[in-house]
Amino acid sequence: MGKHSAPKRKSRSPFALAALVPIGLVTAAATAEADHQLTDSTKQVAETRQAPQSSTPAPAPAPVVEPVAQIAAPAPAPAPAPEVVPASVTSGQIPRVNYEAYFAAGSKLAQELPGCGISWQLIAGIGRVESTHANNGKAGDNGELLAPILGPVLDGSLAGNNVIHDTDGGQLDGDPNYDRAVGPMQFLPETWKMYAADGNGDGVIDPQNLFDAALTTGRYLCDGGLDLRDPEQQVAAVLRYNNSMEYVSDVRGWAAGY
Repeated sequence: MGKHSAPKRKSRSPFALAALVPIGLVTAAATAEADHQLTDSTKQVAETRQAPQSSTPAPAPAPVVEPVAQIAAPAPAPAPAPEVVPASVTSGQIPRVNYEAYFAAGSKLAQELPGCGISWQLIAGIGRVESTHANNGKAGDNGELLAPILGPVLDGSLAGNNVIHDTDGGQLDGDPNYDRAVGPMQFLPETWKMYAADGNGDGVIDPQNLFDAALTTGRYLCDGGLDLRDPEQQVAAVLRYNNSMEYVSDVRGWAAGY
């Protein structure tokens, strides 16, 4: 039998072989890397799920506090000045209600007629001589007399008094025939009507009220633009009440003592 020789195998190109090997290695490496990443990702998820949750809540953010404007406290009201009462009142020379009427009249006239310069003491001097301060203060707190004060009937029966026939129909003095001086400051009805003033602001003008009578007295003394700070003019004003220098001396003497 004839021998058959074995066919020779053709050798592969070294370049082809080299190309095959890296592809396999790359494929295997890629697969391994993918498995590794998957494993790491799964592990990370597992660790995250297994991580204990803190039971303490996160602190709340601090509230924003708006600045409050500081308001200064109001200054305390000044204490009223203590009332200074004249010694003539505390000693009983002038009843308290009479003093209040005289003082109120002087204060009001200082505002209304500042040029007159009348003092409450001069008004008080008239009140002392005319009625001994309304029979030593027989009046209510509002100045209303507890009993009316009426002078003698001016019919000529009393020595030294003029005859004055009725001028008001007996409205103020109760006598329809002759006039009488009325109230603690002893005004004739006709003169009262000319100068009458409401001294206590009650809407009634009454000669038997201390406050009304005191203010009316001041208006009467100040009439004619007199300045009673001048001694001569003060004398002239008081003479209107009674045309007697003895009367003027008595009034001014009491006023100086007050």
